[in-house]
Amino acid sequence: MKIPRIYHDNDGKSHFGYADIPLADGGPIGLLSEKFAADKIIFRETPADYDFKWHTAPARQLMFIIKGRAEFTVSNGERRIFGTGDVVLLEDTEGEGHCSKALDNQIRHSIFVTLAADTRIA
Repeated sequence: MKIPRIYHDNDGKSHFGYADIPLADGGPIGLLSEKFAADKIIFRETPADYDFKWHTAPARQLMFIIKGRAEFTVSNGERRIFGTGDVVLLEDTEGEGHCSKALDNQIRHSIFVTLAADTRIA
């Protein structure tokens, strides 16, 4: 399974990429990944006029969007839109960071799962 990610390079520039999460046979329930250690879970409501300029992720975390859409911009100006049902791995904890803003004049509901320090996602 591939999920989008935002990460920083050695020069502090942010980029879009993909994390590849290996899956293995879980029997009759389908394919499963390994278990990943998490630190905290945060529920968040972002206002409809949200437009947060350059900022880094406060920690390596998975963002699950459960309602609404947002546009994310990385260092080279590339933009991507994520919405309801999307999960994004945020790893740009240093450097320039990214911009994020609400779309469609909608409130966004998200769940953030902060990864434990030793958790690595491919």
